[in-house]
Amino acid sequence: MTTRLIPGALTGKRVLVTGSSRGIGADTALIFANAGAKVVITYRDKEKRAQAIAEKAKSAGSEALIVQVDLTDPTSVSEMFETIRSAWGGLDILVLNASGGMESGKGEGYALLLNRDSQVNVLTSALPLLQAESRVVFVTSHQAHFINSVPTMPEYEPVARSKRAGEDALSAMIPQLTDLGIGFVVVSGDMIEGTITALLLERLNPEAITTRRESSGKLYNVAEFAAEVAAAAVDPIPKDNIRLVGDTSDFTS
Repeated sequence: MTTRLIPGALTGKRVLVTGSSRGIGADTALIFANAGAKVVITYRDKEKRAQAIAEKAKSAGSEALIVQVDLTDPTSVSEMFETIRSAWGGLDILVLNASGGMESGKGEGYALLLNRDSQVNVLTSALPLLQAESRVVFVTSHQAHFINSVPTMPEYEPVARSKRAGEDALSAMIPQLTDLGIGFVVVSGDMIEGTITALLLERLNPEAITTRRESSGKLYNVAEFAAEVAAAAVDPIPKDNIRLVGDTSDFTS
């Protein structure tokens, strides 16, 4: 069951959601803001979009910090965390939401750089700002989480494999995180309607979303999935550190 984060439930908490200027990341950040948390809104290119999300957070009574960052650039990541440290002193929740790899013109190794190497670097760089009882959430998809046992559509396979590589690399850090008292949860969801990834997949394979919706019976929208991601930051940690959202019958049967 998804926890409903009521106003005031996270007052005083400091939250960073990567990729929070749009889509799932933006909705997740606003859920935290509405629950009273301070939120970092990150963006790479679209500052106005990040400002709009920050204004919504502030309208909810939250404090919002806008930070430009290129997650594939270690220097940029270091500067982001220095900004957060200077402003707030630390973090209580880190949501690793930003991902990609289907963009054109990024080069053959971009998906792995963003979805594995950058995720590990962000978490490693965040450790000095986290403390006991902090929570780290990594957002992925069923198509990536189950890629080693269930094939996905060819158009998405390189991204799926890079995200699975990221999940594996982050999961290998669980013993270290546990020693520090930091919780870790992987949130895996089916295709999410209304996301950039879904749009790009539909361009490459016009039947992709319709076929998956018919197979699963229901696909979550951005707001619904964001609620699950936010809940993973406060709910008890599953024994296997994995929170599966939506139908998995096609992946586990």
